[in-house]
Amino acid sequence: MKTDTLTAPLAKKMPKELELHGHTRTDDYYWLREREDQAVVDYLNAENDYREKMMGHLKDFEASLFEEMKGRMKPDDESVPYRDNGYFYQARYKKDHEYPIYTRRKGSLTAPEDTILDVNVLAKPYEYYQVSGLAISPDNKILAYGEDTVSRRIYTIRFKNLETGEMLTDEIPNTTGSIAWANDNRTIFYSVKDEALRPYKVFKHRLGTPASEDEEIYHEADETFLTYVYKSKSKKYIIIGSYQTVSNEFRVLDADDPDGNFRVIQPRERLLEYAIAHYQDKFYIHTNWKARNFRLMVTDENQTEKENWEEVIPHREDVLLEGLDIFRDYLVLSERHDGITRLRVLPHTGAEHYIDFGEEAYLAQTTVNREFDTDVLRIAYQSMTTPPTVYDYNMKDRELKMMKQQEVLGGFDPNNYESERLYATARDGEKIPISIVYPKGFKKDGRQPLLLYGYGSYGHSMEPYFSSTRLSLLDRGFAFAIAHIRGGEEMGRRWYDDGKLLKKKNTFYDFIDSAEYLIQQNYTGKDQLFAMGGSAGGLLMGAIVNLRPDLWRGVVAAVPFVDVVTTMLDTTIPLTTGEFDEWGNPNDKAFYDYILSYSPYDNVKAQEYPAMLVTTGLHDSQVQYWEPAKWVAKLREHKTDENPLLLYTNMSTGHSGASGRFESLKDIAMDYAFLLDLAGKAE
Repeated sequence: MKTDTLTAPLAKKMPKELELHGHTRTDDYYWLREREDQAVVDYLNAENDYREKMMGHLKDFEASLFEEMKGRMKPDDESVPYRDNGYFYQARYKKDHEYPIYTRRKGSLTAPEDTILDVNVLAKPYEYYQVSGLAISPDNKILAYGEDTVSRRIYTIRFKNLETGEMLTDEIPNTTGSIAWANDNRTIFYSVKDEALRPYKVFKHRLGTPASEDEEIYHEADETFLTYVYKSKSKKYIIIGSYQTVSNEFRVLDADDPDGNFRVIQPRERLLEYAIAHYQDKFYIHTNWKARNFRLMVTDENQTEKENWEEVIPHREDVLLEGLDIFRDYLVLSERHDGITRLRVLPHTGAEHYIDFGEEAYLAQTTVNREFDTDVLRIAYQSMTTPPTVYDYNMKDRELKMMKQQEVLGGFDPNNYESERLYATARDGEKIPISIVYPKGFKKDGRQPLLLYGYGSYGHSMEPYFSSTRLSLLDRGFAFAIAHIRGGEEMGRRWYDDGKLLKKKNTFYDFIDSAEYLIQQNYTGKDQLFAMGGSAGGLLMGAIVNLRPDLWRGVVAAVPFVDVVTTMLDTTIPLTTGEFDEWGNPNDKAFYDYILSYSPYDNVKAQEYPAMLVTTGLHDSQVQYWEPAKWVAKLREHKTDENPLLLYTNMSTGHSGASGRFESLKDIAMDYAFLLDLAGKAE
């Protein structure tokens, strides 16, 4: 990185005192929250200009990385068709098209193909465009879908007549993008968002009537809960779900009676989590009731309170029950054991079994399984060396049939790479799983570049997944590792509980201890160790550079959640109220003090920091752009090193970046160019 003739932007300081619990914090960059202030826009643009100039010598390399990544993608690709309600549905991409074309065939795969939605046509007028929640009426005639043109995850629901190809005049703004059809083919249920982008109300809409006349069906008044609506796989029930971090509640309505009244399955109780699946005259209940790792229960569909639940699969200390799929003759359970999800098939009559995939570390999950009356289970599978693969598994014959494997162009050969499952010992004695992949012939001499990735929040498990873009690192000598740190759920619910609230620092220590282990085992050295994380993983990045800045040669922090105290005290910000059980409510002094002790923004100090690239989106609805902007401004003020500190704000997108399949590669190319340059491999 060239620093000799460039001067980094310096944000002006406008001190704002924030007082709580007798403690005062001074925030010099609070003013960056004013999205409409031209001075804010000017500062973000100045940072963008600075990043572009600092990485100017990498412009051609970055472009070549983009073309390299794009060149691995099949230009005209398509999904494996799935059957639903008499039609076979498929998504396909045409050469040089950014967005999918959704199609269907009636009755068989040899029937004429009809295009139900060409997203490329819809996206033409917009810089950002995203379609969500495609749902077709029970009579197969009307398509409903959500449309986001800003990247704030606020969707307008639109409708298309699939017989005539015409758009209906009905439009429903400010929704989550998902709907549930009643069985009359003219009534839908949907949820809307409040000013903090919390889905909080469910409405009923009848086709042909103005959205302003829609009837409010449910109001989730508890600001710590979010609400949503969907239809059961059995097609019998419309279901309204309400959830927070530690509690769920469901209410159901017969889909044949859209004007009827919803009834509650089991009233909400704090710390009671459950999910429901309808089958014949029963509900299966996936719950943590007296079962930290969850168990499976069943109950009569008309007697649904927990006192009526009967156990089907008991709780196990070493197995996390993650979910289930129901078929006429089978139950399929997703169970996580020792960090890996296994698929367990239980016939209603006969012997149960697990599906054998023949690899030690992998990601296997059930995917689109819309039909009840079938022996075939659709599975999505991948590993760090195996591209995404779709299998159809015959649960009766126990045969695994590959339907498609993602084609990776450019001479990809899985035999050119090796993967391992390692275990680092954390400072408190816990064993932290690490999934690692590297090119064959990788020398474990302590001098090779390694990128360590982590997340560690919300009980979200980081899987040993495949990435074709990652090959651009591996083919240049990098190893890539995922630290399965606490705060995720890889090792069961305990793993999650031990990495949140007043145990959150375990997440950061686990990542640091994993890094130390990789150095001790000679996979890399301090001068060649890099770190990356996004969103809550960006919080992880912020914490580890404060705690151990000496460990990292460079860090990429994407859309980082770094201003934890201030955000968790502001209930007008999206997601805040629903996350008190994840981070804690700083209005409680114990949580205030603890969060303050690790919040990256509040713990920036005068010390040397590694080279850093920080990215965000102006319209981010999950982590507001001003968090990384403020963090970078404060880092600039305090850091004592000459290492590059770069901020990139995409002025057109939000949390997930660009919407097109190729356009999104440009951000990855920028990240990789930054890392490869630091490693001396930008060639």
